[in-house]
Amino acid sequence: MPAKWDIFAHSERMMAMDEAAWARHANPLSVYSRMSILPLMTIAVFSRVWLGWGAVLPVGLVILWTWWNPRAFAPPKTTNSWAAHGTFGERVFLNRKAVSIPSHHTRWAIALGVVSGVGMVPWIWGLWQLDLGMTLFGLSLMIGGKLWFVDRMVWLYQDMKDAHPDYTAWAR
Repeated sequence: MPAKWDIFAHSERMMAMDEAAWARHANPLSVYSRMSILPLMTIAVFSRVWLGWGAVLPVGLVILWTWWNPRAFAPPKTTNSWAAHGTFGERVFLNRKAVSIPSHHTRWAIALGVVSGVGMVPWIWGLWQLDLGMTLFGLSLMIGGKLWFVDRMVWLYQDMKDAHPDYTAWAR
């Protein structure tokens, strides 16, 4: 995948993830509370019905929460959790140009990114049309795809944790 089309690396740059943010994001509270973003954005956008242009405020707050979430919690005391290993796997995946990973992990990550991306279509349509069914269908695809992606990243980390000293050093 050409670097300019690498949506995963682009997302990391937009989030300005550094070592400290990644260490904090390994906290299960960060990982699990991150799953609140899409439902909160859904409510924020739907709030235009009763808030009008005032809905810009809750939308802005959700955007702020999206950026702040990986920084909101302390680094975990132990990284022996599914959530921490999922974030480690994401880091391994993002580093795949420097330390190659098995191709099946790349294929799955891209496929699950596509599932989540496809879910955006009915979600956005549902938000635009105030169609709760389409919105929930899109949310299901996006959140389901993301959770499956995180699970695959756990597997990737398990496969790669001894492939590079940095990967081993993340565990405590």
